[in-house]
Amino acid sequence: MLVAAAVCPCPPLLVPEVAAGAAPELDTARAACTDALGVLAAARPDLLVVVGPGDGAGPEVYPEGAPGSFRGFGVGLDVRLGRGEGTPGRELPYGLAVGAWLLDRTGWADAPVEGLAVGESLTAGRCAEAGEALAGRAERVALLVMGDASACRTLKAPGYLDERAAPFDTELARALGTADTAALRALDTALAHELKVSGRAPWQVLAGAATGNPTLKGTLLHEDAPYGVGYLVATWA
Repeated sequence: MLVAAAVCPCPPLLVPEVAAGAAPELDTARAACTDALGVLAAARPDLLVVVGPGDGAGPEVYPEGAPGSFRGFGVGLDVRLGRGEGTPGRELPYGLAVGAWLLDRTGWADAPVEGLAVGESLTAGRCAEAGEALAGRAERVALLVMGDASACRTLKAPGYLDERAAPFDTELARALGTADTAALRALDTALAHELKVSGRAPWQVLAGAATGNPTLKGTLLHEDAPYGVGYLVATWA
């Protein structure tokens, strides 16, 4: 059963070495992510699954110890998912790599860790099914859900300015901050794609995982849109 979840943004810029001189601009977001992971630790899960956007079509599972890297962003920084030794193979997609970095930064050692990458083409129904399956993996399951909101909030945003972006992010912040699983399941897939929302599929996995625990309550810890991209931090507990 899902007992806790933390929702965090996943821009590689969250990693100070990647952000370089701009690193202080995301200090508040990093602090909120640290607080969110504290909620996960307090829930004492038997299993933690990091869920994030993936490059493929279907859900892709990554075992504890799976390697990740920020070398594609010009930084010689490597990470591993959890405490496992891992084996050579597929590298973590960037969202899971940021999640692995957050766990290492906060010294996570409270439960085994796995990763699940979900592609943008995965339907809402299949995302929910994947979440329900995750919730059944152990008696106490926690999720670290990585994803960004719209990337169209300003003229200089990666997706340029789209007037639909701010209302979309406002409703998303409300849904995540109140653990509104119905609203997350109903997210407009086509609109999310047009607004370059990377977190749509991961959030719908979260909605599916929460189905069996209606007592979960949401708290919005952080909401901002630096660089024209919506960054949200929330906890469910």
